[in-house]
Amino acid sequence: MPGYHVKFETVTVGGFAYQIRSLADLQQYYDPLQEAELAGISPASWPLFGHLWPSARILAQAMHSLELTGQRILEIGAGLALASLVIHRRAGDMTVSDWHPLSQTFLNENTRLNQLSVLKYHAGNWAGKNPGLGQFDLIIGSDVLYERQQPGQLAAFIHSHAAPAAEIIIVDPNRGNRVGFCRAMADLGYGFTSKTADRLIENGDPYKGRLLTFAQCLAS
Repeated sequence: MPGYHVKFETVTVGGFAYQIRSLADLQQYYDPLQEAELAGISPASWPLFGHLWPSARILAQAMHSLELTGQRILEIGAGLALASLVIHRRAGDMTVSDWHPLSQTFLNENTRLNQLSVLKYHAGNWAGKNPGLGQFDLIIGSDVLYERQQPGQLAAFIHSHAAPAAEIIIVDPNRGNRVGFCRAMADLGYGFTSKTADRLIENGDPYKGRLLTFAQCLAS
């Protein structure tokens, strides 16, 4: 038996019910092979991937109605990858990326629970090289700016894997690192718009955050 405890919940997005297996609480740590430690994931941060965060629910809502035709899509820092499941159900060309050693295990189980085919997965190291990941037309993420060093690392990672006309959509719960991230993206040649995200999560809970959309500025 694994050394962590899970729970199951149903999340409704756009009228479709998604069965999600997540960690039962955020006080867990299980790293018998020291994979998380080697990846630089602390005991305190270890369980964060396994919680269905409010921003992830908002991103999933946005992905239910977004035009996907002809786009190769990447979710970064995906955690439980609810938005990816929504896109996958809509037959989008979806790749999931995270750095946590258990993220793919939970992803595979949640695709099975929802009777979906296996999703493409690629470990994503924002601070290093990611050979074989490729470039994408749409890059999405939610609540990915929770550590001080992340704005610059994440901007560089996105730039490395964004196709020339790519769109980047980030849902952020008003974290303090957002300004630094927007500045780093601007330094790399991206313009952006920011608007208030949906004020309610699909379960009726209130949400405060921003929907950030980036695109490369065209040379004049």
